Amino acid sequence: MTHFPFVRPRALAARHHEIVILGGGIAGNSVAYHLAKLGKKDVALLERNTLTSGTTWHAAGLIMQTRGTHSLTEIAKYNAELYDALEAETGHATGFKRNGTLGVARTKDRLHETARNASVAKSFGLEAHMISPAEAKALYPAIDASIIEGAVFIPRDGQTNPIDTCMALAAGAKQNGVRIFENQEVKDLWQTPDGVYQLQTDHGVIEAETLVLACGLWTRDLAARLGARVPLYAAEHFYVVTEPIGFIRPTLPVLRDTDGHVYLKEDAGKLLIGAFEPWGKPVAMERLPKDTAFIELCEDWDHFELPMKKAIEILPDLANAGIAKFFNGPESFTPDLLFMIGEVPGLKNLFVSAGYNSEGIEYGAGAGRALAEWIVAKSPQMDISFVDVARFHPFQINQRYLHDRTAEVLGLHYKMHWPSHQPETSRGVRKSALHDRWAKLGASFGEGMGWERPMWFAGEGQPTENVYSYEQPNWFKNTAEECRAARTDAVLLDQSSFGKHLVQGRDACRFLQWLCAGNVDVPVGKLVYTHMLNEKGGIETDVTVNRLSETEYLIISSATVHPRDSAWIRKHITSDWNVTLTDVTSGYAVLSLQGPKSRDILSKVTDTDLSNEAFPFATSQEIDVGYARVIANRLTYIGELGWELHIPTEMAQHVFDILWEAGDEHGLRPAGYHALEHLRSERAYREYELDLTPVDTLLEAGLGFTIDWSKPGGFQGKDATAAQKAAGTPCKRLLSFKLRDPTPMLFREELIRYNGDIVGYISSGVRSFTLGSSIGLGYVNHAGGVSREWIDSGSWQIEIAGKLFDADASLQAFFDPKGLRTKGLMNSKPLYVPSHDHCVSPGTALHTA
Repeated sequence: MTHFPFVRPRALAARHHEIVILGGGIAGNSVAYHLAKLGKKDVALLERNTLTSGTTWHAAGLIMQTRGTHSLTEIAKYNAELYDALEAETGHATGFKRNGTLGVARTKDRLHETARNASVAKSFGLEAHMISPAEAKALYPAIDASIIEGAVFIPRDGQTNPIDTCMALAAGAKQNGVRIFENQEVKDLWQTPDGVYQLQTDHGVIEAETLVLACGLWTRDLAARLGARVPLYAAEHFYVVTEPIGFIRPTLPVLRDTDGHVYLKEDAGKLLIGAFEPWGKPVAMERLPKDTAFIELCEDWDHFELPMKKAIEILPDLANAGIAKFFNGPESFTPDLLFMIGEVPGLKNLFVSAGYNSEGIEYGAGAGRALAEWIVAKSPQMDISFVDVARFHPFQINQRYLHDRTAEVLGLHYKMHWPSHQPETSRGVRKSALHDRWAKLGASFGEGMGWERPMWFAGEGQPTENVYSYEQPNWFKNTAEECRAARTDAVLLDQSSFGKHLVQGRDACRFLQWLCAGNVDVPVGKLVYTHMLNEKGGIETDVTVNRLSETEYLIISSATVHPRDSAWIRKHITSDWNVTLTDVTSGYAVLSLQGPKSRDILSKVTDTDLSNEAFPFATSQEIDVGYARVIANRLTYIGELGWELHIPTEMAQHVFDILWEAGDEHGLRPAGYHALEHLRSERAYREYELDLTPVDTLLEAGLGFTIDWSKPGGFQGKDATAAQKAAGTPCKRLLSFKLRDPTPMLFREELIRYNGDIVGYISSGVRSFTLGSSIGLGYVNHAGGVSREWIDSGSWQIEIAGKLFDADASLQAFFDPKGLRTKGLMNSKPLYVPSHDHCVSPGTALHTA
C-alpha cells in the first residue's frame, strides 16, 4: 500500500546509511546495539538532544524477569542476562545489581495470581520462591508483615541505573561500528518514490534504506508524517525520593506492593517510591513543554496521596521520612498495555519500537534484540505477534479514545489481572446493528477490537456487571446454561465482529493459492478453513475462505486479529498480482445459529433445502431468510450443527427478529462469547493468539489435514512444512488436556508436567460444563517425538499456582472427537453430562435425534 501524499522526490545531496534509528533512549540504543552485534555496520542513530533525554533518564530502572505469560517472560528474562554482562563487555558501568524482587500480596486472590506467575518462571529455570509473611519480613525487616498474605521472592531480579545502562548500550553499539549523532533534530521526513526514507535535519539530509522510529512519546507524530498510525498517548508518571532512612541497605530487594499500587527501591541510601495508581493522569502532547530535553511536570500530591498512604502502610517507618524529591514525568502508553515493535503496515522497511508503558528498561533489551533480528532476517525470529505494531485498528489512533483509555491502562499494571477482564474506558466504539436487541435480552457486554460483544446473558433481575474470580466468576451459572442450550437445543450468537475481506481480481485464485496452505481453487460456494504461513512454516493467519465467484473470495478472520491479518495479506499484494483487497467488515452483520435444533429453526424462515445432502457441511449458499437475502455458511465454532449467516447490515434486525420468533418453540437462547470459548474448547478448536502463533506450525498444531501438498505451484512456507513432515513425528505438539479433579480451574499459562518434568504449558483453558471438569489445549515438547505411544506411556499433571493436578492427555478432543455432531450425524447414544457445581443439571443428557 503506497502512501502517495507522503512520497516526495529524492533530495539531491544526502548522507546515506543502510539503517537509521531515530531516538537515543533505551529503545533506540538497544536496537542499535543488537544490529551491530548481528553484523550490521552501516547504522546511524540520531538523537535530537542528548542520549537518554526524553523519558529514559527518569526511569526507575527495575528489572523483573517473571511475567504473567510465557511470551512476555521470554522477552523480559533476557534483560537481566544482558545488563549483567554489559559492563564487562563495554567497560561502562551500568549500576546493575541482582538484589532481587520481593512481591507482596495483601489478599488471597493476589497471592494466587502471584503463585501462578511463579509457576511460569519455572519454565525458564528462573528462581521464584513463594514465601510466608514471616519469611518476607526476614528479607525486608521494615515491612508490616501483618497486612500481607504472603509474597514471592525472585533473587535474580534487581535494578539498574537507566542512564548508565543506556550509555553502556550506546558504547557497545559504537564499539561495533554504529555512528551516533546527538543534537540532530529531524525537522521533516518523507519516503521517495523508490522507497528510501529521507530525513531533513539541521545538518542536512540523511537517507536510509531502513528507518527505525524509537522516539518514545514523539514516535506517534513522526510516524504520522509518513502516514503511519502508531497509537500512543502520554500519561504523567510519579515517584518520590526520600531523605536517607536508617533501615535502608544496598542489598534490600525491590519491593513491589501491587495491591498498594507502589514499588519501592533502594537509591543511594534513600528510597525511591513509585506508583501505578488505580487511575492515571493522561496528558496531551501539546501540553508538554516545547524544546525541553529533560521534561519535568508539576507536583501533584493529591494524585499521589493514595499510593503514598499505601507505601506507609507496608513500611510504617516512612511516616516520619523526609521527601527529597517529587518527580513527575511523561511516559507513553498503548491501548492494551503492551509495547509495540515491528514493521509498519503499508510502509516497507519502516520499523517502530515504542509504547513501553513505563517499562522500557524492563523490556528494552529483549525488544531491541527481537526487532534487530527481524530487520536483519527480514522476518521475526520469535513470536512477537502480541506486540506487533500491526495489531491495531485504524480507529485506535483517535486522540479522545487514547486519552480516556490511557487513564485506565496505567493503573492496570498493578490491578488484578483477572481472566476475561474487560476494559471500562473508551467503550461503545463499535456496535453491531443488533446491540439493542442483545441489551434487552440481558447481555453483559465485553470488548474485542473496539466491538461491543455479548459475553454472557443475565437472568431476569440479575445485574450484568462482572464479578471476576480465579475460581468461579459470577457469570458461570449463566454461561453453563447457555452451553447446555447449545448442546441440547439451539443458541444464537452475534459474530458481526468477524473481520471480512474481499479478495478480487483476475489473479485472486492464484494469489490465494500461493498465500494459503489449503486448496482454495474450489467450486463456488465451497468453504475452506486454511492458514497463511511464513517462510518457516509458522502460522500467520487462521481464516475461513469462501469462494464467491471465479475471481472473488470472502475471507473471514477473528475480530481481534483482523488488522494484522489485513496487513499480512496486503503486504503480499505486489505489482505482480492483479488483485485488490477490500475490507467489508461493516457491510455484514453475522448471526450464528448453532445447536441440534438449528436446522428446525432455520427451516421455518427459509424455503432453502437445509438437509445434509442439499446443504453439506463447509459449504455456502445465498438464501432467503424472511425478506432478506443472506450468505449462509454451514459452519460451526462450537462443534454442533449450525449456520453462520452473513446478513447485509441494514437487514440484520429483521433477520434476528424472525429467527428469534421461530426459535421460541425450540428452546432457542442467546449465547455470548464466554459460552463460545467454553464450547469451542470442548471440541478442541484452535484460537489464534492463544493456540496458534507464528512460531507454531500446522503439523505441531494438529492441523496437517488442512494442507494441500499437491496443488500446483505450492504455497508459501511449503518447503519448511514439508521438511518437518519428512522428519517424522513432531517434537512439539498441541494436545488436549482434561483434569481428573472437577474442582480446579484452567485459564492459560499453567504448566504441563509429564512424569514430573515440565514439558509445556496450557495455551487456552476453560471449565467444561459438558464434561464436568476443566479442559485445555497446550503444546508439549519431547525430543523423541510427541507420539501417541509416548503420550499414553507417561503420567500427566497440570501445575496451577504451584499445586499439581492429575490430567488426561489426548491428540483428539474429549468431546465428539470424530465431529459427528458438526456434520449433522448425531450419535445414537445420549451424551451424559456429569453433575458438578455450575455444570449442567444432574441427569441431563444431550439427546441426539
